[in-house]
Amino acid sequence: MNNRAFAQACIEASHELYDLLHSEHDKSLYEEVSIGAGGDMSIGFDMQAEAIYIKALSSFGKIDSEESGLVGKGENTIVIDPIDGSDNLKSRFPYYGASIAYQVKGETVVGIVCNLANGDCHIRCDDDFYMYNMLTKQRSRIIKNLYAKVGIFEKALLNVDKINALREKNLKFRSPGAVALSIANAHYVKYVLFLGTIRRYDVEAALYISKDLYHYVDDNIIIISQFEDVFNDLTEIFLTQR
Repeated sequence: MNNRAFAQACIEASHELYDLLHSEHDKSLYEEVSIGAGGDMSIGFDMQAEAIYIKALSSFGKIDSEESGLVGKGENTIVIDPIDGSDNLKSRFPYYGASIAYQVKGETVVGIVCNLANGDCHIRCDDDFYMYNMLTKQRSRIIKNLYAKVGIFEKALLNVDKINALREKNLKFRSPGAVALSIANAHYVKYVLFLGTIRRYDVEAALYISKDLYHYVDDNIIIISQFEDVFNDLTEIFLTQR
């Protein structure tokens, strides 16, 4: 099975999940279920989303999911966060989605992050790098937004001591609360910054999608920017001033 067949299976599963999220459904899906493999509390929608992706993707390899951990067998690994930003979903804040990375011999070869609120899917597969929208069913090129005025600082409220340093550099930011979506959107914003515990479920697909940008990643920090000067400012603030 080739990479493009995997990407198509992801898109079809994401369509199914999108339809579920935007239809009449059992309100119990918003209720808490259990602590997942990633350490967060799972809600019913997380588990339902996981079931959809497992059914669609298990033939491609074993699945490592934020909710249930390792599922199935296979030479290749599919790393998924079925719903990134569950609190946003529960709050009806339109910034939540699915993160799916297809790994061969430990290396990501397909990355897909879908915003399940508006239908936008960022996809990098082989030589293809594009946006697919589940509403219009249209593809479009992903190009850098050179006019970006704000960055994204995920977990900003846990790192308030760093905010003044960003202000001094005039590095404005937002903190929308869905790490995979934020990293996948790195081509459109000034920078993406994350400080905290990094879980592979949140970042594997999105880091692959944004691999052409300036990157720094270690155990507890991610810095990404399309602008070299901004990237240098951020590494100075967050690396040399540790």
